[in-house]
Amino acid sequence: MSGLKDAGPAERRTPTRRFETRRSAILASAVQELNRKGIRGMTLGEVAARLDLVPTGVIYYFRNKEELASACFLKALERFESLIGDAQGPGDPDAAVERFTRAFFDFKRRAGLGEAEQIAVFNDVRALNSPAVNEAYVAMFRASRRLLDGPGPARLPGLHRNARAHLLLSEIFWAVAWLRDYELVDYPRAGERCADILAHGIAVPGAAWPAPRRLALTRAGDPQADASSELFLRAATELINAEGYHGASVERISARLNVSKGAFYHHNETKDELVLACFQRTFDMMWRAIHAAEAGGRSGLDVLVSAASALVEYQLGGASPLLRTSALTTVPETIQPELITRFDRISLRFASILCDGLADGSIRPIDVNVGAQMITGMINAAAELHFWAPGLTPEAAADHYVRPLFQGLLAPPAA
Repeated sequence: MSGLKDAGPAERRTPTRRFETRRSAILASAVQELNRKGIRGMTLGEVAARLDLVPTGVIYYFRNKEELASACFLKALERFESLIGDAQGPGDPDAAVERFTRAFFDFKRRAGLGEAEQIAVFNDVRALNSPAVNEAYVAMFRASRRLLDGPGPARLPGLHRNARAHLLLSEIFWAVAWLRDYELVDYPRAGERCADILAHGIAVPGAAWPAPRRLALTRAGDPQADASSELFLRAATELINAEGYHGASVERISARLNVSKGAFYHHNETKDELVLACFQRTFDMMWRAIHAAEAGGRSGLDVLVSAASALVEYQLGGASPLLRTSALTTVPETIQPELITRFDRISLRFASILCDGLADGSIRPIDVNVGAQMITGMINAAAELHFWAPGLTPEAAADHYVRPLFQGLLAPPAA
């Protein structure tokens, strides 16, 4: 993979060992800041402080924080290209997906032990708007899509390949969020369980696909009923999803709505109050989907398929989006634990419904904790599905995107 364009003088000269050592240390420090605060929240001063440097000590290697963030993302993409490349080889696509998944979890184990360098997560990579990073990311996506290629007639149609490649990568990216609950020694075990679900799905083999039921996700009295409140909620949610907590400043939210900061504070006490309202609406929507699906569900599988399909369709429908759970990584540490706990409760309910499905025979034997996180990850990543599967309609999302998680990533498309 090529490096950044228009490199500064320091990067054009032949690097010395000392130069490369210091540059690597700066990248490692920046990765920690990126993963904690996102692109908008990271500062060169904080990156430098981790290394007992002054900010100009970082500028000698990287002209600004955008160049530094680009270098971090390009390095992470190189790692993924390597993992994907190593996974390709003889055998069917299921074997390639399994090799890739296991390799990623092993890499995270080694990184946790200090045997490999940590890499940047891609939660707000769009906020950087770097042509070099965007090009490398698209190349990585295409490489991951080739993992799904079967021989001849087994090859998936284009829209299915795109949707499933996005699902595969999204589940791998989301694993970083739930692996925090595992001991390093158990990372391979978690990877094995994740690979099993990706290959064979969640539903019992041969189970009839339950047509997702239409669920009412909004009701009178919701924040949507107040047009002004809804505009602010939508603008803040879209900005947080794309650029993280720090990217959704009062100025940027106001500019998106073409209103003054005074108008913002007329409707919202503080930015954090608005952010919490965005999270609250997302929690309400997810619980409403779960409760509505349970009310008429015939089996654990039916409940999960209906709830997940309704939420994914809502994400693609053009109405106010749900807040991506990955936004948690950049919210202030004072409110982060409570929000994480509330999202974990939703995953616990998914795990409970998976247990119901195991009992009624609609769900095959899987690790319900891993399965619940993967359902959450699928719903979370639906916010960006339209970028990677252009032309996919909300009504078709269940067959193209939800169904593969339940029947297996390489399961034949619905007739």
